[in-house]
Amino acid sequence: MFVNGVLWVLRSGAHWHDIPERYGKWKTLHQRFRRWSKAGVWERVFADLIDDPDNDYVMLDSTLVRAHQQAATGKGGTRTRLWGVPEVD
Repeated sequence: MFVNGVLWVLRSGAHWHDIPERYGKWKTLHQRFRRWSKAGVWERVFADLIDDPDNDYVMLDSTLVRAHQQAATGKGGTRTRLWGVPEVD
């Protein structure tokens, strides 16, 4: 349930205190997430998943990552810069 709760927060982009009750208390979940992060548990989990030869079921892509609603506009406004195109002085 803990890992599912963490994945829910990361997928949804919601705050920890908005997590559904089925995952438990948000503060407990957040504290364990922080402890695991400091201890390097997440790095070991992902390293084991990478080393698993039968990891066809594991796939992470950018559709799972969402930005917070306030990240819609960046510093400097809505000016668009095309990548790979040199800027004119």
